[in-house]
Amino acid sequence: MNKNRPVNLDISTIKLPAAALVSILHRISGVVLFAVMALLLWMLGTSLESEQGFASVAETFNSVPAKLILWASLAALIYHLVAGVRHLFMDLGIGESLEGGRRGAVLVLVLSVILILAVGVWLW
Repeated sequence: MNKNRPVNLDISTIKLPAAALVSILHRISGVVLFAVMALLLWMLGTSLESEQGFASVAETFNSVPAKLILWASLAALIYHLVAGVRHLFMDLGIGESLEGGRRGAVLVLVLSVILILAVGVWLW
């Protein structure tokens, strides 16, 4: 083994390709969805218990922090969905080449940003 290989331990200087960035963000969005699911299920349960529970949950969604949490949750869901569809296309053999993977990754990023901004406008 060559002991004189260059070693770059500064992660901030590494430029990731678009496909790697999309893959990492897909995993992060999955973890966020898993974490938020408990909160959303609790809110659903509370809203279904009684009229007062529904009113309290509806009132909570009028606050700015709750809307930000909801927007972040929807952003994670949208991104995870769009990146998941990209993986399904790749399973079908579409976009498996190096150039196709790069184009698909850029498409996922652009489409996700557009949809996340649209949901933000709709939410506010």
